[in-house]
Amino acid sequence: MSAQLLPLSIPPLSDEHSALLARLVQTLDSGGLWWLSGYTAALAQSRAQPGVVTKPVPLPTDAVRLSIVYGSQTGNARRVAEQLARETEAAGLGVRLLRADAYPTRELASERLLYVVISTQGEGDPPDDARALVEFLGGKRAPRLPELKYAVLGLGDSSYPLFNASARQVDARLAELGGTRLFAVGEADVDVDAVASPWRTQALQQAREALKPSTPLATVTPLRPHPVHEASAHSRERPFASELLLNQRISARDSARDVRHLELSLAGSGLSYAPGDALGVWHRNPDAIVEETLDALELDGGQVVTYGNDTLPLREWLGSRRELTKLSRPVLAAHAALAEAADLNRALAPTEQAELAALLSTHQFADVQRRWPAAWGATELVAALRPLTPRLYSIASSQSAVGEEAHLTLDVLRYEAHGRAHAGAASGHLAQLAEGDCASIYIEANERFRLPADTSRDVIMIGPGTGVAPFRGFVQERAASGARGRNWLFFGNPHFRRDFLYQTEWQAALAAGSLHRLDLAFSRDGLGVVDAAGRVDAAIPRKTYVQHRLGERAREVHAWLEGGAHLYVCGAIRMGKDVHAALRDIVSRERGVDAEAAEAYLSELQSTGRYARDVY
Repeated sequence: MSAQLLPLSIPPLSDEHSALLARLVQTLDSGGLWWLSGYTAALAQSRAQPGVVTKPVPLPTDAVRLSIVYGSQTGNARRVAEQLARETEAAGLGVRLLRADAYPTRELASERLLYVVISTQGEGDPPDDARALVEFLGGKRAPRLPELKYAVLGLGDSSYPLFNASARQVDARLAELGGTRLFAVGEADVDVDAVASPWRTQALQQAREALKPSTPLATVTPLRPHPVHEASAHSRERPFASELLLNQRISARDSARDVRHLELSLAGSGLSYAPGDALGVWHRNPDAIVEETLDALELDGGQVVTYGNDTLPLREWLGSRRELTKLSRPVLAAHAALAEAADLNRALAPTEQAELAALLSTHQFADVQRRWPAAWGATELVAALRPLTPRLYSIASSQSAVGEEAHLTLDVLRYEAHGRAHAGAASGHLAQLAEGDCASIYIEANERFRLPADTSRDVIMIGPGTGVAPFRGFVQERAASGARGRNWLFFGNPHFRRDFLYQTEWQAALAAGSLHRLDLAFSRDGLGVVDAAGRVDAAIPRKTYVQHRLGERAREVHAWLEGGAHLYVCGAIRMGKDVHAALRDIVSRERGVDAEAAEAYLSELQSTGRYARDVY
């Protein structure tokens, strides 16, 4: 959800400066705005005398401040960091909150109290907004930190082998640099609050001991005297019951994939979003998955189970409260102990990460129970399984075009494994909804995946499969706003005839001039590999992906980037890595530099907000 710009009330700025300010604040999240307000207030204080420009006033030596730095891919780390900042400020302590890519690394050597809240994505990678900071900490330029006291909270998903690797890396590196760890690194799973809440309590207590309550260094005057409109009452904790307006298949009937276009009503919700944001969906496990799990466990779904403050039938616990399709290391460890399964225990060993990754990606809980039978009791099962968590889907629309609606592009997960049909929980839940049914939803802002504030900038969008979803919203928004910049889309999928998502819309956009270039890569439609004699071997399909199309358009892609274009990538993590490698090759070849210099060029694009990724 983008922040609403407040009109400046008789601003002491020229028209040019007012326009520049408006463009800047549109690109900042709450952390960036907090930092900017403090920075400009300090500058104003230091320039109070007419004609005299001095350095910003430093903090008094007895007014040590807490710095909270967060790196967030899906918004969870940001929420935890913001809550800790509010609690610290309410306690009368000096605090600043910064997104990792806005943190001035030159100030690290003078930090005295630092809290880092960071998520981990994919194969142990930091979130995109924290990559530069993590690399700086691990590099030769990182300073010694003998006076620093710090603590780290990690947010991750234990269904991935390298659980909270980024937090562990930052925690260990700060210690190597001489920092004093205040308490052990926190490692939160998808049930974030179970670890984050006690971690915040401990962090606040340590901050009270380290800091003296202080008054703010400067008072920031509101930009207008009347209050801002209240935000929607609906959030992750209080989702909105959204009516489903349309559930339409947009892949061919004979396609191997069932891709749906969903349209959901926001009428009466007060919810708004910007292109690039995600829709959070609270789902139920489909009945078929629940019944299959009960059957494998040989448990009675009607048995009443009390756990925590809730008393529900076991069937309802499994349907609405517990994860059944996404496994985690703790769940597998508990199952291995109960089943006395030596081979499952071996897969959990730190040296067997590849085997564990394969197990986590191919098994649901019912599969594990059938393969390694264990005598679970109903209460013990509820306690061991992870809480159900919402799923995030890129919004495939612009409110400028669709009004009080949010559109989704949904790939319905279905596959065969272990001799049985399997389905995805959230996609299965959404796919079975009929028009008029309701889904529990909320908006998850993605401040790092925004169209350029300067609408004259060109944009390059790379989104194979359902990764094309946000770019449908981008093109709608650019058309509605009359953006002067050009739009170039790279799209790929297995087959042209079966899987060309939104084909007629893209063709209409090309005809209308709201899409200027469209490059396609249908990986399974290749004629075959051509041998040395020029013969086509149809038995060896030639697979062409979006990264190959990028390479074929290398000179033009580089020219667009040199001309100031913004670059966006959305889709699977593996695809994101392949596209990044292709971009690095393009920069290296077109600029005549080595791979290291090309990587630095791309990093600079990322740090300035001109290269954004939404990968999952």
